[in-house]
Amino acid sequence: MDGRIEKMENVFRNRNFRLVFFGALVSELGALLYNFAVSFYILEISGNSAFLQGLYLALCGAAMLVFTPVGGVLGDRYHKGKIMFICDFLKGGMIILATVLMLLFKEPDIHIVILFVLGILGNIVSGIFNPASGALFPHIVKEEQLQQANSYFTIKSSLESIAGVILAGIMYAALQVHVLFFFVGICFVASGVSEMFIRYEHKPSPEKLTMKLAFRDMKEGVSYLRTKKALLALLAAILFINFFITPVTGNFIPYFVKTDLAAAPSYLLDSILTPELWYSALSVIIGISSLLGAAILSSRAQKEKCGFATAVKLCVFAVVMVAVTVCYYIFVERGTSINGFLITLCLGGFLMGFLLSYINIPINTAVMRTVERDKLSKVTSIISIGAQGMIPIASMLAGIILQGLGVTPLLAVCSAGFAVTAVLMLLSRHIREM
Repeated sequence: MDGRIEKMENVFRNRNFRLVFFGALVSELGALLYNFAVSFYILEISGNSAFLQGLYLALCGAAMLVFTPVGGVLGDRYHKGKIMFICDFLKGGMIILATVLMLLFKEPDIHIVILFVLGILGNIVSGIFNPASGALFPHIVKEEQLQQANSYFTIKSSLESIAGVILAGIMYAALQVHVLFFFVGICFVASGVSEMFIRYEHKPSPEKLTMKLAFRDMKEGVSYLRTKKALLALLAAILFINFFITPVTGNFIPYFVKTDLAAAPSYLLDSILTPELWYSALSVIIGISSLLGAAILSSRAQKEKCGFATAVKLCVFAVVMVAVTVCYYIFVERGTSINGFLITLCLGGFLMGFLLSYINIPINTAVMRTVERDKLSKVTSIISIGAQGMIPIASMLAGIILQGLGVTPLLAVCSAGFAVTAVLMLLSRHIREM
């Protein structure tokens, strides 16, 4: 019965969801194009200064982390749709203004200053935008459609990760950077226009927001999580999953491509694919499998409880990681067959992308269904801070392990991390309640 209802009432029939979906499609494509272009442009005008590029990324990340709790407070007090379109208008306007300034002042040093200021201000706005957008679905779609809504957004993200990088490379090579930046600014403005028409019942807070109330709201978000043992256990699992997946995608795969594959005298499809293109191919494989998993989930009715099933999927993920680790040791470290590992990595990447959809989408849906609506933005901001804060720590530790011990120990640590997290989830009474 539920499956038939889900098919009859597809979430795309919901006008608010369509506005959010297509607005996000345009703005996230713009963000992808901008992030791609600005990284290369900073290197181009700074004489390939990796320090400046790293400093830019660090300052932008810090700005978002600092202002994400502010976004959580604002998102629970004010109309989320209004927050979203104001933020997108601000980002679009800032990018267009920065583009005009770069046209007026040609000096590379001035361009670097403009990009740094724009990056910091843009990420402050993103820190306010993200908690509101992350908590919007329960206000605009039916509870039984939350899984479908999250699945469609995962499909959108997967498609953008596959096609967006290719499009970004083409546009960066074909267009002047000022034209590309102006196009990105228009993307954010167009997204804001779409979000202006989001409608849902919002009850304004009777209290006037002050600094004291803002800190009280942040504290309430943490206190609320402490009372929700099942939710807290699930969020802890999310943080550990993010912590152990970052070294695999962010450290191991680029390292393997740049060292083992590039140093091999020959490898699979070497007449067609350079090592860098193999990196892109692996990203596409993961993106396609993630898209496939999300597409399947979008057509299925969501389950009342997802905790135990998610733990089982994570167990399978851990098994895949163990297989990749063993194959790396046999095929690459022992020098048996680089091609054997490439095939293993393609299959493993496909399974990982597919399983991640089956892990992330039910978890996101469970959070949206469990958390009270007036606290969802604060909880979303706490999750975001934890996830973003874990990434640089995980990347740094992975780099130390890679440098000091090598690839196999790094993969073994990540495999053990996934396995331990999965077992703890299976044994947790609180997780089974979700």
